[in-house]
Amino acid sequence: MIYLRLQQGENENSAAIAVREDKMPNDHQHKPLNLNLSSVKQSMNNHLIFSVGKDTITATHRDWFFALAEVVRERLIERWMETMRRYYHNDAKRVYYFSMEFLIGRSLMNSVLNVGFLDEVRQACIEAGIDLDKVTELEFDAALGNGGLGRLAACFLDSMATIGLPGYGMGIRYEYGMFNQKIEDGWQVEHPDNWLRYGNPWEFSRPEVLYPVKFHGHVVQYCDEGGTPHHHWIDTEDVMAMAYDTPVPGYGLDTVNNMRLWSAKASRDFDLKYFNEGNYIKAVEDKNESENLSKVLYPDDTTDMGKELRLKQQYFFVSASLQDILYRFRKHHETFDELPDKVAIQLNDTHPSIAIPELMRLLLDIHHLEWEHAWDITTRTFSYTNHTLMPEALETWTVSLFESVLPRHLQIIYEINQRFLKGVMHCFPGDNELIKRMSIIDETHGRRVRMAYLAIVGSHHVNGVARLHSELMKTTIFADFDRYFPCKLTNITNGITPRLWLNQANPGLASLITSRIGKEWVTDLSQLRQLSKLADDHSFQAEFRAVKRANKERLAELVMDKLALEINPDSLFDVQVKRIHEYKRQLLNLLHVVTLYNRIRANPSIDVVPRTVIIAGKAAPGYATAKLIIKLANSVADIVNNDPSVRGLLKLVFIPNYDVSTASIIIPAADLSQQISTAGTEASGTGNMKLALNGALTIGTLDGANIEIMEEVGKDNIFIFGLDAREVAALKGSGYNPWDYYHANAELKRTLDMIATGYFSPEQTDRFQPIVNNLTHGGDHYLLLADYAAYVAAQERVEALYRDQQQWTHHAIFNVAGMGKFSSDRAIGEYAEKIWGAKPVLE
Repeated sequence: MIYLRLQQGENENSAAIAVREDKMPNDHQHKPLNLNLSSVKQSMNNHLIFSVGKDTITATHRDWFFALAEVVRERLIERWMETMRRYYHNDAKRVYYFSMEFLIGRSLMNSVLNVGFLDEVRQACIEAGIDLDKVTELEFDAALGNGGLGRLAACFLDSMATIGLPGYGMGIRYEYGMFNQKIEDGWQVEHPDNWLRYGNPWEFSRPEVLYPVKFHGHVVQYCDEGGTPHHHWIDTEDVMAMAYDTPVPGYGLDTVNNMRLWSAKASRDFDLKYFNEGNYIKAVEDKNESENLSKVLYPDDTTDMGKELRLKQQYFFVSASLQDILYRFRKHHETFDELPDKVAIQLNDTHPSIAIPELMRLLLDIHHLEWEHAWDITTRTFSYTNHTLMPEALETWTVSLFESVLPRHLQIIYEINQRFLKGVMHCFPGDNELIKRMSIIDETHGRRVRMAYLAIVGSHHVNGVARLHSELMKTTIFADFDRYFPCKLTNITNGITPRLWLNQANPGLASLITSRIGKEWVTDLSQLRQLSKLADDHSFQAEFRAVKRANKERLAELVMDKLALEINPDSLFDVQVKRIHEYKRQLLNLLHVVTLYNRIRANPSIDVVPRTVIIAGKAAPGYATAKLIIKLANSVADIVNNDPSVRGLLKLVFIPNYDVSTASIIIPAADLSQQISTAGTEASGTGNMKLALNGALTIGTLDGANIEIMEEVGKDNIFIFGLDAREVAALKGSGYNPWDYYHANAELKRTLDMIATGYFSPEQTDRFQPIVNNLTHGGDHYLLLADYAAYVAAQERVEALYRDQQQWTHHAIFNVAGMGKFSSDRAIGEYAEKIWGAKPVLE
């Protein structure tokens, strides 16, 4: 049973209905559904008939998918409700993870594995005459994220549930997720990702959980009877936020947490006046405009309209989430004094940082707290994770946009800034340049609100996501803040969930590991260290190689199916899979491919290890250079893969529409993991962890988490090359000239000349000239030319080791054995202890 309550809104004319999902009767009794084969078979058949409306004669694989999803879902619901009751009865501190992205992927197999009845489900499918693998392939990826940021959030939700931590994901239910990437004539073309086309069996709509979210309007100030000034935000344009809940099951426990995503609904469906006049388009115009807020993940923000929509999206979900949190909190507390003791809110990057002035607005304007009291509560509630070291990537908004969209919040930000800078001035009197540098309002670039600075000032902890990243935060972009807040900036290295990235994605390797060290590694990844003693065990090595070979054959089938291209599973699978961006240096990878191509063509008798270079990733729709790099990759592939003189020794593959499901096939098949960003640019990376966990050796720079991976797996088990962060800074500081490297290296010069003069684009010889210009005339911002020779030399070391498969396997096993630190369970444990002050609730 769920109790409903009409919540008094922000004024007498606005009300929101919210759900008391955690208030359950104490005497609630229910006999749980069994996980045995008989129960699963009966549930499958019942749901096929009564939920899907089909019988076994007419049912398609998609019908069976929805029937099976219902089987799993009803078993999740039992555990979900019991988890909520447990949190309620223990009055547990709750963690709310605010993120614009949750890259969940597919849920069916993950839920079956976490609940622990895969064998029963598989057998039930066999007896029903259906192929479980085909059924699971029909599920659409919930692509509510762009890459590492969203996938990290999903891993963290999995870990919070697995360790029994009361954790809630809060975000947006995008109707269209990350775009569907198609490659047409070598170019990325974006198509809508209609992931909800067939419905989403995992979500529960909550039409009764509805909150108003305001935009535009203006602010009036008035004084109460005691002369205390108050502010009232009026004449606003309102949108309603409606909740959709998705259960998040932990592994091996009965804990099922909640992800709550908000969908935008119009405050009224249509304007009856226009409808009666026959102007039907105008009648629904406001409805359509309101609901655009949750239509698309990351609208193109190169236009003013796109920027406004992006800001509105960010405010939309944090406002709804905070109203929801405060409503629940007030059911059990008369004041807000204990809010930081019962609620922790983590801001995943700067996108949700508007939550800080929004909580202040709610406490000041709606609940009438004094400023000092409200600010104390706010700063003890929020913490902020930074994900970038590049100043140009730190989010800012123009003051004029804030004045138009969120006028009350701009007033609050001004007040926060004034009080903060007054404190800075007292600590460092006379240092006016410091005041300018630390101001939340940037006065030097057209007056902009620095959202990262707002997040730092309004949070009790700020963490980086790898040790190097956190050190550079303190010494570069946030050095002034570290001096002013000496204990606020800290580090928690990212992690990944082994449930998805090994147990589910690589069942062959998971079974092999379990056969030797037991199953405990699934929830205690440090157990993998036991594999070190098996690194030279010939029997284990042989089984390890057999698993890798099977995974490579599976990937070869995918490439044939998607691209009609045959690749050799015996070749070295050289993999770079990540968002396409200049700092990630997919272009350096391509320079190496062209270099290898030239060597093979120049020497018909050359003895090289056959190599298949695999690239996948999406470019932001407005990022022209990244999209040109994708075109170059496909153009180089077209020449290399069809040149008979290459003799199959080298192939280049760009796999389109990289998502969680595709990653789950590529990553287990990789021999070599390319993590080659310019040192000092990648905050952490998690692809490096996933690939190493699946037995790939890393070739990489001393950047992000690569450094910590090197420490864990051993320097002899990783291929490190290139400038480190200090050397990068020194080279740039001394006047880096890429032309020096161009003229000094004949292979590099030839490679760049081929790209620039149309060897790979004969139909338009100057097509890729802008890429070469960026590397030469443009100053080569990410130092590709400076690192080129070291990168090529490192790749030669890779080839030499790969020739000795026994030694290669030895190093690969050490990589798997050394990945215990990089579990998201460890990361969440550190967040809970060091930042949130939250504890697991298991009974």
